[in-house]
Formats: sequence, structure tokens, C-alpha cells
Amino acid sequence: MPKSSLSRKSVRRRGVVAVFGLFLIISLIVVMAVTLDFGNIRIAQNEMRRAADAAAMAACWEMYDLQSQGDAGNWQLNATAWEGANHVSAGNVVGDGKPQFNYSDVQIGSYDGTTREFEEGSTNPNAVQVTLHRNASINGELPLFFGAVTGRDSQQLNVSATAAMFSQIVGFNPPESGQSLEMLPIALDLESWQDAVNGTSDDSYRFSDSTVSKGSDGTSEANLYPQGTGAPGNRGTVDIGGANNSTSDLERQILHGISRQDFVDLGRPLAFDGNGELNLNGDTGISAGIKDELRALVGKTRIIPIFTRVAGNGNNATFTIVRFEGVRILDVSLTGPKKHKKVIVQPTKVLARGAVVDYSGTTYSSHLVSPVMLVE
Repeated sequence: MPKSSLSRKSVRRRGVVAVFGLFLIISLIVVMAVTLDFGNIRIAQNEMRRAADAAAMAACWEMYDLQSQGDAGNWQLNATAWEGANHVSAGNVVGDGKPQFNYSDVQIGSYDGTTREFEEGSTNPNAVQVTLHRNASINGELPLFFGAVTGRDSQQLNVSATAAMFSQIVGFNPPESGQSLEMLPIALDLESWQDAVNGTSDDSYRFSDSTVSKGSDGTSEANLYPQGTGAPGNRGTVDIGGANNSTSDLERQILHGISRQDFVDLGRPLAFDGNGELNLNGDTGISAGIKDELRALVGKTRIIPIFTRVAGNGNNATFTIVRFEGVRILDVSLTGPKKHKKVIVQPTKVLARGAVVDYSGTTYSSHLVSPVMLVE
């Protein structure tokens, strides 16, 4: 074959290789651009997830704080939750900016732990759902590095998160060493509790700006110094610890709460059985010996046991506890005639640290909730 023919074939092969090489280079550039932009999107999504999670938690805590201060309408709760979500999201960087929420992006409602469903709006909301957007109307779409190569300059992103607190409190875990459960060793009958919750009992006190004063605030009260428990000689104190708690034990538990050792001394879980009941032994009752400790709690919140029945007398009494609730102590007077003695409490939303929650259970506390947790 003539040398000129070989030379022409060689040139053609080099030309094909050059074109193929250029095609490969362009393909690699496109793949690299797509990979980098997808990586950028993934990083932004993770950043948005962290921001949304933190915002949902903060918003739910803000809602709880407002609920614990007294009655608040849903519009107040929603506004507070929105402000809390935006405050936290402003401290998080997503891509090239600090994201914010539209008012409609933060919703309060009810969350069912069994069905794992969030329902917007509720007369007693327990959850906040937030949706963080990056689009043309808020926060801007996420800029992409290689729009000229991929044909897309930016990307919309949406991330949702839900935080909730639960009221299906069926018991308590022992606190860590050095910590305590802020529960009074004093039980209230269910009828008196329901009267206070339903607004059919006295409303003679108000709590505002961390101060208790006389006057109505729209929330009824109950008297922890009961008008008869069905057990002569027993006025509602219960043993959460060793049998026959002494006055010094009651004083300590009132001021400092139920300790880990009290759980050990109780010898069984502080939790309801399969029938939704917990039997606790009774003491000889509320006496002037604990008046100073109770007075020290005026204006503060505590958890109390609620009972339906009591059998036996004095130290031999047994209280059937059916729920735990949250109260604020408003007034204490344990001297003078029996008809003037009182430990006035008001139903108040209280945080149940260490609570055992049964998401599928039927026992609900109206004024006691678990700590806020992420659920979605």
C-alpha cells in the first residue's frame, strides 16, 4: 500500500480519537457538574433539615411556655410558635443565607403518637409542624454552580418537621441520682379536680407576672385539704417511698421532690397497671407540720396524683390513683379551725420530666405533658 494512503488513514484515526476525546471530556464535565450540584442540593437539604428540626422544637417549647402561664387562644399560641421558629432559624445557615418562615409555614395542632398523624388546629394543641421553603417567594431558590452546563440555575427545596409533647402519662421513671421528680405526696379526688378543670369550683385567685393575688382569672381552683376523703384520719397524703413516710420525709418531698431512693423504697414502679390504676398507701394526713414547706411553694408548679377511691383509715388507707396532673400552688393555711384550712391549687400545664408515655393508651392528663420531642 502506498505511503500516502497510510498517512491519510493515520490522520483520519487521529481525528476520530480527538473528537472522541473531546466528547469524553465534555461528558465528564457535565457529569462532574451534575454531581457537584446534586451534592450542593444534598448539603442544603441536610442544613434545612437541621434548621427545621431546631425550629419545630423551639416553637413547641414556646407554645408550652405560653400554655403553662394560663389560658391562651390558638392565635396567641400560633404567633408565639412562629416567632420562636424564626428566632431559631435565624441562627442557622442554609446554603448562602439564614432561612425564615412565613406565618402559614408554622402550624399548631394535635399529633397522634399511634397513627403518627398531625392535624392542624385543636382546642388543646400538643404539636407544632413547620415547613421550611427555599423558593422564589421566600428564602430564594438554592443557586446551582453549573447552570450553564446543566441548564438549571437554581433549585426549589422544601423540608418539614414536627415536634410534639404527649399527655398520655402512665407513670414515671426513677430520676437520675441527684435529681428528683417534682411531685407532691398529696392526692386530690377526681371529682374536685374535674370541678376545677370544668370551671364549676371557686375562682378566687389569680396568677400574673409571677405573683399570686386575690381575684378571678377565669381558672377555677381546688383545695388539696379535702372535705372528706372517705378515710377518717387521712387527709390525702400518700406514701411515695417507704411505707409510713415520716413528717420529715413529707417535708423533703414537698420542697425537693421525689428522689431516686424514694423509687427504690417504694419497691415497685410508680406507674399504672393494666387497669389504669396505681394503689398508694396513705399517711395520717395533711398537718400543720408541713405548712412552711407548702407555703414555700406558693406560685410554683408541681405534679399531684388524682384518686377515685380510698379504702381504710389513717396509715392503713389505700388510695387508688388514676392519673397525674399539673397544678400551681396559690395559697396555704393549715392553722385554726378545720373549715379554714386550705391548700389551694389551680390546674396548670406542667412538664412531666421522666414521664412514661403510652402512645396507644387511654389515660390522658389534661394539664401534664411530656418534654417536647421530634416526631417527624
